[in-house]
This record gives sequence, structure tokens and C-alpha cells, in this order.
Amino acid sequence: MSATAGQAQSDRSLADRLGFKPGQVVQEFGFDDDVDEQLRASIAEVTGEELVDEDDDAIVDAALLWWRSDEEDDLTDVLVDVLGSVEGGGVILVLTPKAGRDGHVPPNDVAEAASTAGLSQTSAVSAGTDWSGTRLVTPKVKH
Repeated sequence: MSATAGQAQSDRSLADRLGFKPGQVVQEFGFDDDVDEQLRASIAEVTGEELVDEDDDAIVDAALLWWRSDEEDDLTDVLVDVLGSVEGGGVILVLTPKAGRDGHVPPNDVAEAASTAGLSQTSAVSAGTDWSGTRLVTPKVKH
């Protein structure tokens, strides 16, 4: 790899590496005071749009779901609800605290909930210092 290509890779923002694109509308679920503000800012910068609040009933291109082990709801039920907001073919990024952090959720719990909700896992990613991300895709809409 050339030095220029290596530089370009390191210059890409976290939101770029997570697959967010300019013009996408991203809705955020599970916001609390422990979220990664740098990641949120990176997504807003890349998309050119502020994150949409979970109470908004818009149809969006992608969703960000902050999920911790002490959540009262069932992850499968929440994913089904989030799925209702995401346009067919859109992405749901489930963010969970990394292993060893308060609120850690085992990756297989996310995978099982995703499968039950009818979503497919495409990748697992590091999403900052304290958070891991699981990228889920929605079923394509048949025309």
C-alpha cells in the first residue's frame, strides 16, 4: 500500500468506515449519557444530517441502536420496532458496550435477536473506545 493510500485510510472518519454515506437520514435509539459523542458527531458530519430522535416517526435510511445488558425491553422486540423505521435495504447498527465494560452484551445475544427479528448480520466492528457495533441489514423490499 502506498503512503498516500495508507494516509487516506487513516483520514476516513469512523462513520465512513461504518458505512454511513452523505445524505443518509439516521435515526438514533437508546440514547443515554454514556453514548459515544465522537461517533455521533462523525455520523452527522458524514451524512450532513443531524441524527433523528427515536420519537420521530420518519422513515430513515439507517438506524443507530445503543443497547446495554440492563435494558428493560427485549432486544428482538426493539429490533422489530426499529425495523419499522428503516427503509427496506437499510442498515441498523447495534452498539453495545465492549467486553469488560458495564452493560456488555454478548455478541451471540445480538445475533440471536437479529435472526429472530428477520435481520442479517453483515459485520462486527469496533465503534470507538467503549462500544462494539454489529451491522445488521434489513430485508430488501421486493418491487
